[in-house]
Amino acid sequence: MDSIGVLGLGRMGLPVALRFVAAGYPVCVFDPDTNRVRLAESHGAVAVAGEYEVASRSDILVTVLPGPPELRRAMLGPGQAVTGLEAGACWIDLTSNDPRVATEVAAAVTAVGALSLGAPMAGGPADAAAGTLRFYIGGSEDALARAAPVLEALGDPSNRVDTGGDIASGYVTKLMANTLWFGQVTAVTEVLLLGQALGLDLETLRSALETSAGGSHFMTHHLDALLRGDYMESFGIDRIVEELDTVTDLAAATETPAGVTGMVATLHREASDRFGPVDGELLVAKLLEQRAGRLLRAKLPRPITGGGTSAPQSESGEPES
Repeated sequence: MDSIGVLGLGRMGLPVALRFVAAGYPVCVFDPDTNRVRLAESHGAVAVAGEYEVASRSDILVTVLPGPPELRRAMLGPGQAVTGLEAGACWIDLTSNDPRVATEVAAAVTAVGALSLGAPMAGGPADAAAGTLRFYIGGSEDALARAAPVLEALGDPSNRVDTGGDIASGYVTKLMANTLWFGQVTAVTEVLLLGQALGLDLETLRSALETSAGGSHFMTHHLDALLRGDYMESFGIDRIVEELDTVTDLAAATETPAGVTGMVATLHREASDRFGPVDGELLVAKLLEQRAGRLLRAKLPRPITGGGTSAPQSESGEPES
C-alpha cells in the first residue's frame, strides 16, 4: 500500500489526513501548528520535521494548503518539498490554487520524475470527514490512475469532474464555479434588499425567486443562512478576494471581458477592508446590508443545508483548503 504524506492540517487537511489513516494507509504529516499535528498523531499519523521530510517519506504527497502563496512556499520555498519526491512518486494538490502556480510547481515535480494531479476540492470539513468530497480533476491519465485509489478514500469516484489532461484545468473550473457562487450571493442580496425596500415580504419574495428563471443553487441551499443572520464562517473573505483577483487577472491576460466579475471582486474587497481578513463567505451580503441600513432576516422552517463555497458545505469551501 502506498505511503501518503499530507502537507497542511487546517480545517480541511486534518480530516483528509484522518480519512487516509482510517483507510489503512501509512500517513505522515507536517504543519506549523503543533496542536493540529498532535491531533493527527493521536489518530495514528506520524509527524515529521518539515516539508522535505514529508515528501521524502511519501509515495503520494497530498497538499491541502490555504492558497497559492502557501502552496508555492511549501513546494518550492525553503522547505523544498519538491526535491524530496522520488521518481515515480505522485503529487496530488487539493488546494484552491491559482492555475499558474500549480503549473509552475508541476513543472518542478516533472523535473524530478514524479507525477502531478490537480484535484481542488468542493466541500467542507464535514464532507472531508465523511468521505463525500467532490473534486475537479486536471492531469494526465497516468497521474489519475496513480491517484485514484487515494482519492476514493475522500469521495466517490462518480462525484469527480474530469476537466482534461492539463493540471491547470481543474483549478480553472473550480474558480469559475466559485466566481458564479460569489456573484450569486452579491446579486441575490441586492435584489432582496430592493424588494424589502419596496415593501415586499421577504419569505414570499424568496419563494417566488427560488422557483423562477433566476433561481440558483445559492438560493435553494444557502440563502437560509443569510436570512437567519449566519454569514457562513466556512471560508475567509480574504481568500475569496484572492480567488476573484486570480479570475480577473486571467481574464485580463486573455483579453476576455469580465466587467461583472470585476464588480463582484471590488465589493468583496470592500467587505474584506471593512471586516478584516476573517471567515465569512457571506460578508459581502453584510456589507450591502450595512449600506442599505437594514438586515435581511426571515423566519424560515427549513434548516440551513450547508456552508457556501471551500465547498458543498459551501460553493467555494468548495473553497476551503
